[in-house]
Amino acid sequence: MLNYKNGPSIFDGCEHMVICPLDYRYGRDEMKAILSEENRLRMQLKVEAALALAHAKVGDFPMADAKLIASACDPARVGLDRVKEIELETKHDVMAMVKAITENAGKAGRYVHLGATSNDIVDTATALQLRSALDLLEDDIDKLVLTLARLARKHRATIMVARTHGQFAIPTTFGFKVAGYMTEMLRHKDRIREVRRRAAIGKMSGAVGTGAAFGKNFMPLQKEVMKQLDLGYEEAATQIVNRDRYAEVISLLALICTSCERYATEIRNLQRSEVQEVAEAFDSEKQVGSSTMAQKKNPITSENVCGLARIARGFVYPALEDMILWHERDLTNSSAERFIIPHAFVLTDDILAKIEEVFANLVVRPANMRRNIESSRGQIMAEAVMIALVDKGIGRQDAHAIVRKASLEAEKEGVDLKDVLLATKEIKKVMGEKELAKIMDPRNYVGMAPSMVDDVVKLAEGRIKRT
Repeated sequence: MLNYKNGPSIFDGCEHMVICPLDYRYGRDEMKAILSEENRLRMQLKVEAALALAHAKVGDFPMADAKLIASACDPARVGLDRVKEIELETKHDVMAMVKAITENAGKAGRYVHLGATSNDIVDTATALQLRSALDLLEDDIDKLVLTLARLARKHRATIMVARTHGQFAIPTTFGFKVAGYMTEMLRHKDRIREVRRRAAIGKMSGAVGTGAAFGKNFMPLQKEVMKQLDLGYEEAATQIVNRDRYAEVISLLALICTSCERYATEIRNLQRSEVQEVAEAFDSEKQVGSSTMAQKKNPITSENVCGLARIARGFVYPALEDMILWHERDLTNSSAERFIIPHAFVLTDDILAKIEEVFANLVVRPANMRRNIESSRGQIMAEAVMIALVDKGIGRQDAHAIVRKASLEAEKEGVDLKDVLLATKEIKKVMGEKELAKIMDPRNYVGMAPSMVDDVVKLAEGRIKRT
């Protein structure tokens, strides 16, 4: 039984218990600042100030009163501690903020929050946070794309074996592999820009979205609030901004994280001891791979990316569930969103930063890539030989059968495919050893990979520079 009174207990020294790993292990300060409780309050105060000024502009009450309210919405005057103190009494966080503003607004206090419902303030403030968070993620993607561009350019012609089904396929270049990652990230950049337009949406339309409490000036007032905040507005809101917008954002974050996990998984596979084609950077002076196996150099950052991406994807389901509310709204979404939105953004930002660091410092081993190509004993050039035989006038299906038979024999006998092919009568009739050797040189069978890398790098760098 736990000891609460007599002697030491597990609670000693735990007055300020921190449980969430985002508070002590994962995430970067800039994104955390955007999604923090303090910034949430700042954005809500900003919305209340915009509401007051809009009321005055459409003639609902004097501008002097609106300016008093806007001044009272200064975070230096309405602090988080005071709002929380009031909330202990009201049991309502927005009303606690409204009371704190009223305390500082003097005679204008009677107009604070006039006509609004809580989610007019909460959802519009969330839109401001989402916009800033998406801006930061776009910056992250730009940095990652430029890092990938440098890596792809450097290794545009670095030959390696491509793999399908976990087996050797045909040659490719490492730069071409990386170019594929770049195009994927550029699509995510486009998606961020598209979703930002749909996510940066507020509302100032009252209890169930009809604007009744704002009277005849409702539409001009809503437009004025959103103009001040540079936001769109929900055209036909319920009591809240429609949650398909949030679900789309969280789904996009899951897509981005999954792409990063894909890259991290490839790095982990290519760093395996029996492959050793690339590796995460390792500080030989200080870094420790294992507490017991002194030789270990583990791909820990890539593994971390994979683990965190799985958590980020897990937020998609509750985000979808939050779309399904009773009638014009209920409160089942609120508590879930307090977890989903900040966690998903902080994790996505953290993942993007980590995978960029991995690529920026990646150790690429062309000699090992060549070694692995050679270990195939010519088998990865089977397709190239088949295509060459077709060029010599042999039917495609017959050529396939010739090369297939030779490759199976070479594998069974443990010899090079070229040796078996040279002894094959159909081959000897149409080509000699020198020609076959040229056909089976992996450097001659990477197609347009290097030039496609050049095109993708040019496209990517142009896209980033223009923005």
